[in-house]
Amino acid sequence: MHGMASRKIRLGIVGCGDVAHRRYLPTFELISNRVEIRGCCDPRPGAAERAVERVRAWSPAAHAYADLDAMLRDAELDAVVNVTPAPAHAATSQACLEAGLHVYSEKPIAATLPEADRLIATAREHGLLLLCAPGVAVTNRVRWLADITSSGRLGALTLAVAHHADTGPATWREYTGDPTVFYGPGVGPVFDHGVYRLHTMTTLMGPVRRVQAMGSISKATRVVRAGPLAGRTIAVTTADHVLMNLEFVNGGLGQLLASFAAPSTQAPWLELHYTNGTISFAGESSDKDAPASIYFDDDSPLGLEGWVHGLLPPPPGDELGAVESGAVHFVACLRGDEGPILTAEQARHVLDIILKAYLSIEDGLSHETETTI
Repeated sequence: MHGMASRKIRLGIVGCGDVAHRRYLPTFELISNRVEIRGCCDPRPGAAERAVERVRAWSPAAHAYADLDAMLRDAELDAVVNVTPAPAHAATSQACLEAGLHVYSEKPIAATLPEADRLIATAREHGLLLLCAPGVAVTNRVRWLADITSSGRLGALTLAVAHHADTGPATWREYTGDPTVFYGPGVGPVFDHGVYRLHTMTTLMGPVRRVQAMGSISKATRVVRAGPLAGRTIAVTTADHVLMNLEFVNGGLGQLLASFAAPSTQAPWLELHYTNGTISFAGESSDKDAPASIYFDDDSPLGLEGWVHGLLPPPPGDELGAVESGAVHFVACLRGDEGPILTAEQARHVLDIILKAYLSIEDGLSHETETTI
């Protein structure tokens, strides 16, 4: 894209917190023959400087910025990776696009549909790439599921049941940031983790027509277990249990549980029910090598009925998790090596689904979506 295949792509990182350090910077280091970091931006004192030190060995030209406009003006960038807190996603991406830079945004794409519409229009107007996390659709696992679904080998996919259920970042001992924002409006368990399931479900089943949901705050406070706020009590101000029912345009149904108030679960984090079989994933959804179990329900004379466990997609397996795969895909698209899969249009549709769910929680009604993929 624009001659970038012949040189290293110059990236700016906006938001130098936990996810940048644990996920994005190590991933870009793995492909440092194709990318370099030119700017790290974060308004918090010392945050951008720490990120610059992290990448100095392979991106010696990186500079720290406390102000986004200064980085956009001075850093000589090709593209920006937006890893700011969720409420800042739209404004950050908009500024980067208006500066003529390609953008990869963490989820959600925006907080409202008009914001998402404006981002998509700006990218289109300037001929820029706007891709959005999560990267589930470019993992080999979801590509494999999409192939099974489109082939019809198990019949039609009529029902998808999924969940994310734990107690949220305040209790993740590996989390090094401030978890407060995750328990407030505009984030919560659906925007933070349920979104992975919604991207998977819409990748496999297409757009959603109608949404209904219920939600509650089951525990009003959390005590932070690790990181800089360890021991502090934070308030929960958005629903920490959310149950969603989905009606897809193709007639299929979906169900999602997203919770930051379930101590743990052994329920499958994804089950896909076809007319002639079921695919079920147990274990941890973050495990990129999590095996599938498939139940075959065959009414032919062969009588192939029963579970087969421990199945994996055909080799090669996923080398990286969903977050990392999305970042690598963005670079591949910039270089012209791949076509864009993690589209802003799908991210906007998933945002639409989530917003309709919260509207349903408020008024008790089901709501039609306004967008498609």
